Amino acid sequence: MNSQYSIAVHILTLLDSSSGPMGSAEIADSVGVNPVVIRNVTGLLRRAGLLNTQRGVAGAQLTRPAHQISLLDVYRAAQAPESVLKLHQHPNPACPVGAGIQRALEEVYGQAQAALESRLAELTLADITRAVHRQAS
Repeated sequence: MNSQYSIAVHILTLLDSSSGPMGSAEIADSVGVNPVVIRNVTGLLRRAGLLNTQRGVAGAQLTRPAHQISLLDVYRAAQAPESVLKLHQHPNPACPVGAGIQRALEEVYGQAQAALESRLAELTLADITRAVHRQAS
């Protein structure tokens, strides 16, 4: 998985912490990436209904309060994979382990993904904003 999810959470936390809308250059300065990356990620967040964006001075802002945005909402908006754990493609079917490893791992990986999504659903953007400000103090 790439860093889009972390960038998305960073953007939303920054907007939650700001006193008003922010432009992509200002957000990019905080995230430490090119403004083009910010525009790509904010586009995903806008399409998911988490951000309002406008070109120019107005910039981006949250569509609802941070306590109403779960980290699972952000995970899905950032086009996260169906599973963060991936099976390798070509185990040897003639090997006793190779023949059964994918079926055995599918169940474990499914349970791990469900646990991840359950935990992300419990946490909100407001939780992250509070944690960031506690760390900064």
